[in-house]
Amino acid sequence: MPGNRSRRRRGSSHGQGRPRSRTARAQLLFSVSWVEHLLREGHYARRLSPSAPVFLAAVIQYLTAKVLELAGNEACKSGRRRITPELVDMAVHNNALLSGFFGATTISQVAPGRE
Repeated sequence: MPGNRSRRRRGSSHGQGRPRSRTARAQLLFSVSWVEHLLREGHYARRLSPSAPVFLAAVIQYLTAKVLELAGNEACKSGRRRITPELVDMAVHNNALLSGFFGATTISQVAPGRE
């Protein structure tokens, strides 16, 4: 009978009680658990809010995406197909906000003989 169909959606975890990671709940790519591990291991504070590693993972993910986007734009401008450390350095120093944030940072060349 057509009216007797089950209303359950396939593939849905709704109602099943399956645990989801904090990374999945926050829709992030950077691991929230690993960020929390690093914060606790570093002894930066005696107490740690449950939302602190989630927020920090989101900030790290945003900064990484922004730097890679700008470095990709630099690669397209210079006619290259790959993002090199040199292009990352150019992208960071050509952006006013990132230049101030990464002012004292050195981006090293891992393999200087390859091009």
